[in-house]
Amino acid sequence: MAAGRLVVSGDKAAVDRAVEIAKTRGAKRAMLLPVSAPFHCALMQPAADAMAKALAGVTIKPPAAPLVCNVLAAPISDPDEIRRRLIEQVTGTVRWRESVAYMAGHGVTRFFEIGAGKVLSGLVKRIADGAVGVPVGGPGDIAGAKDALAAAHSI
Repeated sequence: MAAGRLVVSGDKAAVDRAVEIAKTRGAKRAMLLPVSAPFHCALMQPAADAMAKALAGVTIKPPAAPLVCNVLAAPISDPDEIRRRLIEQVTGTVRWRESVAYMAGHGVTRFFEIGAGKVLSGLVKRIADGAVGVPVGGPGDIAGAKDALAAAHSI
């Protein structure tokens, strides 16, 4: 996630135990995240299998811009690798901090968080000096995202 932050995924009882251990060992904060599934761990293998099946018939073309794969924290462009890594990320470790650092190191200054919440936008600011995180959670956020894009192009 970000320096000093760690997300643990897995069986709920094991994650509960990890939270308790972290607290007894002096963690500043240890809490359960309000998520609907144990994302990015082996328990998601059925979802990865469904993803593989869904992507099997999809044509993927090389991207026009670099695609930073969050399980590698590096860019990929080969369509077969993109398909393989999309499936892998369902059960794989997300290298969020490294991915953001890679992009920031290559000139990215604005990051758009598509979906509910603002957590990742806040983390971007902690990972990359001067970076701006723009949360886009719904239709009401589109105007702000458009303004942020326009500002990025005027620099």
